[in-house]
Amino acid sequence: MRQANLLPTSLFLTKQVRAAELSAVNSGGVSLYQLVERAGAAAFQLLSERQANTNEVLVLAGHGNNGADAYVTASLLLEAGFDVTLQATAPSTPSDELKSAISRFLAAGGEVVEFCNTAISEAEVVVDGLLGTGITGELNAELTSVIDAVNHSHAWVLSLDVPSGLNPDTGSYTSTAIEADVTLTFGAVKQGLLTGRARHHCGELLIAELGLTDFLPEPSAMQIVSSQCVKAFVPRRRDAHKGDCGKVSIVGGDYGMAGAVRLAAEGCLRSGAGLVTVISRPEHQLIVSATRPELMFWGCELVDMEVYLKLGWASALVIGPGLGTGDWGYNLLKAVDLSDKPCVIDADGLNQLKGMPMRRKDWVLTPHPGEAARLLGVSIEEVEQDRFKAIELLHEEYGGVIVLKGAGTLIFNGESLTVAPVGNPGLASGGCGDVLAGVIGGLMAQGYTGMEAACLGVVIHGEAADLAAKSGERGMLASDLMPYIRQLVNEI
Repeated sequence: MRQANLLPTSLFLTKQVRAAELSAVNSGGVSLYQLVERAGAAAFQLLSERQANTNEVLVLAGHGNNGADAYVTASLLLEAGFDVTLQATAPSTPSDELKSAISRFLAAGGEVVEFCNTAISEAEVVVDGLLGTGITGELNAELTSVIDAVNHSHAWVLSLDVPSGLNPDTGSYTSTAIEADVTLTFGAVKQGLLTGRARHHCGELLIAELGLTDFLPEPSAMQIVSSQCVKAFVPRRRDAHKGDCGKVSIVGGDYGMAGAVRLAAEGCLRSGAGLVTVISRPEHQLIVSATRPELMFWGCELVDMEVYLKLGWASALVIGPGLGTGDWGYNLLKAVDLSDKPCVIDADGLNQLKGMPMRRKDWVLTPHPGEAARLLGVSIEEVEQDRFKAIELLHEEYGGVIVLKGAGTLIFNGESLTVAPVGNPGLASGGCGDVLAGVIGGLMAQGYTGMEAACLGVVIHGEAADLAAKSGERGMLASDLMPYIRQLVNEI
């Protein structure tokens, strides 16, 4: 068993893992029931390691192969001397694998009892083998009641393959899903387990590969964490000067929103950009320059030739933090579009973009789910229900590189899809997205492609948040990320 962030980076859809299982069986090297036995053995090993001081285990078994995994796990626990209670309902048409697993459990002295929410509420350890990847449509009332009972208990919960109720391809659910302490997924990591609601419901994500690695097809997505970014930065030449390190113009900060553009600009500097100019309302010069004198400033009331010169001077542009949704921001976004410089569009730049028929290959758009919903003309719930579909639609409409922020940020350039399971809830505070936009812009100015800059920027931003959160997630500020951003661009 290995932690998900130590795995090869490949992520898969459920149908791909099922196809790999069939390929393994057709090769003659293993049967479906032997795969069930391997899964059960891995779960038993984990329970033996994590719950060595607990004797009583409650196992919840469903009707499919996830239920078969649960029965085998329960059999091994019984054989090892654990006090096992297994709750299930009689399956109407059990598969051969489930029949074999039930027979093994009964032969080991086990007894199957009906679901009992009272017993669930009193359990210390629960093994969730209700649904796995087999969820289709709405949950029935009985399963909903059982899942809610687990979630309201104080039990330590192990989910087999997937927390029951969760869609492993999207990371969402329709009504409810098990909130696991540990999820032991089988065969390969499913792409949905690293993003959206799954980040909460999976708990710690581990994998038992079951011997399927050689039978897996091309992955549907890749995951990226800092361990995959080793040597992304090379030491600078000893004779380097600031002009060699990239120049960025940061555009934004309408009345009352100077902080947003100020944070984006410092994030840009901390990522290694050599020179950064802020283009904002003249009234904001003191706020920007006094608190970070390394930043240059240009006051803009109207989009004139000086503004175009500042845009042309830069290697890359960032527009949107604090831009506002009025004519001032609209005209600045039009000016940025007329330039030939790669750019990052964030925040109000995205809100302005919705009404403008623009599509480019050389920009990076960084919407959170609310901004993505406005860009697509759908609800936030629709975006979060299938983040993978949402990011594909955003790219189809706007081109470039799309960074769909959130728990498990998605990054897509039309060819490759990357999931970044980094960061923590401390990022749920004002200004953190502005910092990310600045970091990505700074990396683009240093010569990284939009996709490279987006992937690196998201990882650096998330890892910086994890370092900052050592002092606590609650109350963490966007500015708390700055020293760690500098640290990470020198370590990676």
